[in-house]
Amino acid sequence: MVKSSIDRQIQPRRDNPVEWHLIDNLAPYESTLQKMEETVGQIHKAQRNEQIWLLEHPPLYTAGTSARTDDLLTPARFPVYLVGRGGQYTYHGPGQRICYVLLDLNKRGKDVRKLVHDLERWIIKTLGAFGVKGEIREGLVGVWVARPDKPKVNGQVCQDKIAAIGIRLRRWVSFHGLSLNVNPTLEHYSGIVPCGIASKQSGLGITSLHDLGINASIQDVDEALQKAFVEVFG
Repeated sequence: MVKSSIDRQIQPRRDNPVEWHLIDNLAPYESTLQKMEETVGQIHKAQRNEQIWLLEHPPLYTAGTSARTDDLLTPARFPVYLVGRGGQYTYHGPGQRICYVLLDLNKRGKDVRKLVHDLERWIIKTLGAFGVKGEIREGLVGVWVARPDKPKVNGQVCQDKIAAIGIRLRRWVSFHGLSLNVNPTLEHYSGIVPCGIASKQSGLGITSLHDLGINASIQDVDEALQKAFVEVFG
């Protein structure tokens, strides 16, 4: 898949016909994106099966279609990539499980809203395997957790984002996907206003499983992702 990394196809579950690919090492962003776009075309032509890619990227920022220039606070800190997915600025880096979702909505129903909802449910079920209650917040994209352990802001319980979602479609085949924070360096988010979150003013922040006291490994998360995927997507 990406020549500078090791692509290993995970043995699929009997109840999950979608191909799962694990990319070891840190996958370079540009070549990974290029290969993903090629694979989307192949899936559309029925030359490849639907796929889920599991990987980590080196530290970088990406800007979605709604990104504002002012939200890039330290542009020289990490490489910045303009991408066609939905959303604003986000961070990718080691300790974060990236799931690129290459699904054919021609076969699954051409419903983008349902796809995003199912991705949210997928993350929430995965978090549930570790005793973490993931939730959706009205007007906010991604999956969040309440932080009653933090001081309230304006009398409200703080909310921290643990997973981001950004999807793009080409001929009704999805690509890009989601990122779930397992144990990334959370300080790296300080170079951007992540997903439009102004933490100090709004009581919204960023968290991870390890930040919540859950010392799960990337491999633990991968197993939970595979199981939850079948429960949500069939």
